[in-house]
Amino acid sequence: MKQPESIQASLPEDIALKIASCLQVGDLCALGSCCRFWRDLCGSDVLWESLARQRWPSLDLLSESSSVDHSESSSLKGWRDFYVKRHAEMAERATSVVQHVEQCSFSDSLEIRDYLKAIEHLNSMCLSFKDVELFLFRPEVNVLLNLVGLHYCMHWLEVPAEHVMEVLQNSEISQRQVCVKWWKLSRLFYGFRMRDESHSRSVSLQDLALSQENEVLGVLHRGAIHKVLRVQISVFHPTCTSWSFPEHASL
Repeated sequence: MKQPESIQASLPEDIALKIASCLQVGDLCALGSCCRFWRDLCGSDVLWESLARQRWPSLDLLSESSSVDHSESSSLKGWRDFYVKRHAEMAERATSVVQHVEQCSFSDSLEIRDYLKAIEHLNSMCLSFKDVELFLFRPEVNVLLNLVGLHYCMHWLEVPAEHVMEVLQNSEISQRQVCVKWWKLSRLFYGFRMRDESHSRSVSLQDLALSQENEVLGVLHRGAIHKVLRVQISVFHPTCTSWSFPEHASL
């Protein structure tokens, strides 16, 4: 007896479905390419609807389910096609944020207004934690984008710190660092205003995820308001002995 036929004969479908339900998307697709039995089972609506709900928990999938058509004439057949289509949409949205940050950054630095605008874009596009993990929490992506994704997950999605840390470590970006520099309005001294205060702090993504740098987190979250005149985020270069911040940008 051929191996696929023996597997199908010896393994009950409910057990096979249980095994498949424990897999991530990539592994599920790989298993589905083994033979006709696994291809049919791994394309099950039960599996792909569950994966869609896990990845996009804030999405109104009840309304989406009514748009999923299983007829041959429909361009969207079943939950697997829905998942693939949604994944492509999220990839396109994430790409627009990447382009925004790349266009606004100068000499590996980003002004706070552009940084906060990138986070607002992520929120308006309804990217999920898994979307951020797939598209922004990658070592080949600029650390400024890693930071944008981290801030969005912490303050907008309110993902628990332990979950964020697990993903940062798995992606091997937890120790990547940025330098945050901010300028504060000086105080008055006998009727004279002193020079504006300049603060600079080098922090890792791990420190920010674990809220070990609350002052920096506060500056990033609030931006340039009240006594803070300007905030700038730069890529940390270990080989550099000093920091260089372009002064051309307007406040």
